[in-house]
Amino acid sequence: MSSLLRQLTDKYWFRVLLSLSLGITTTLLATNGTFVWMGICLCTLLWSLWWQLRLYRHHTRQVLFMIDALENNDNSFHFPEEESTSDNREINRALNRVGRILYNVKADTAQQEKYYELILNCISTGLLVLNDNGAVYQKNEEALRLLGLSVFTHVQQLSQIDTGLVEILSSCRPGDKLQTTFNNERETVNLSIRVSDITVRKEHLRILTLNNINTELDDKEIDSWIGLTRVLTHEIMNSVTPITSLSDTLLSLTDTKDEEICNGLQTISSTGKGLLSFVESYRRFTRIPVPEPSLFYVKAFIDRMVELAKHQNPDGNISFRTDVSPADLILYADENLISQVVINLLKNAIQAIGDQTDGCISIHACCNEAEEVIIEVKNNGPVIPPEVAEHIFIPFFTTKEGGSGIGLSISRQIMRLSGGSITLLPGKETRFILKFK
Repeated sequence: MSSLLRQLTDKYWFRVLLSLSLGITTTLLATNGTFVWMGICLCTLLWSLWWQLRLYRHHTRQVLFMIDALENNDNSFHFPEEESTSDNREINRALNRVGRILYNVKADTAQQEKYYELILNCISTGLLVLNDNGAVYQKNEEALRLLGLSVFTHVQQLSQIDTGLVEILSSCRPGDKLQTTFNNERETVNLSIRVSDITVRKEHLRILTLNNINTELDDKEIDSWIGLTRVLTHEIMNSVTPITSLSDTLLSLTDTKDEEICNGLQTISSTGKGLLSFVESYRRFTRIPVPEPSLFYVKAFIDRMVELAKHQNPDGNISFRTDVSPADLILYADENLISQVVINLLKNAIQAIGDQTDGCISIHACCNEAEEVIIEVKNNGPVIPPEVAEHIFIPFFTTKEGGSGIGLSISRQIMRLSGGSITLLPGKETRFILKFK
């Protein structure tokens, strides 16, 4: 390119000197009165100026054509390099070379953007880039997954999910650390939001990082309940066991003849044993064995669970529907522990349906886009009220008469130890989702 520019520059100065020489010669001939030669030189000068102007306009049109093509993202332009004059050939070659350079730069930039986009889509943190009007400049797949959207161009689209989320994303400012909760079609999301900013091409943009902290919150909550349960059961067992033992000892004495005292001791003994049995059920919450995972077929597993559940429904008023896709779906987990979770969900579903004549329990298993195995247990019994749904996984919480409130807590603990999760989806039906990562 440098040699070509040097050649064009040399020719440019040659033409300037030639025109200047013709101009000076014409002036001298006019002064000396040699009008014939003056006329010839003048015509030659005018022709030279006209030819240079024509050449300049031609090259200008070519440059403008190339610029218009580049602005319209048209890289197919090509100027003929077999022109009759050497000037046109050299200019056309230079323009074609400039076009190729710009095309290569554009291709490299596009490839680099694709590279960065792939990196963004591989991370487990959601990223959003918004301008001050709420328009979405950039987002990654994790952000779309967290928000439950397939297309996201403006924050107002979130109004169909949660109006509070629209307000938070619209009003957040650089440096903010926010937390909010909302429900999408799949689960309840506890969203952590951090905000930073950048100015690009004189436009202020906000960069939002989104993280679902459900797992972290669940882990902290479960650890807290486990610690509390261990303390309570330990203290209760230490206090009640001696009382029960002492009452049994007193009852065994042959000289105890007072009937009222015997009845009182029997009451103390039976109550103490009942309390110990009650406490023992809660100790199971803190004694779940370490999972021993293995591969097993989900369809055969679900079929066994359904057969067990049918024995708990002697009235036969409940129909069971199963759907496993693909039929050879395989799960890597502790089958014995997971069976406790599924059996508990089926038992709760049967109790919820009760005497309802058209009772139906559906179990659907599949593999999602993230290659996670999903098992959904759904029933058409009465829907769990929202104020109750918030507490169903808390140990000791129950709405059933005589219930221990430990079943779903143990289920959540098993899923946690198995590296998965259990959630209750909001809606018109009771739907529990088991997710195995």
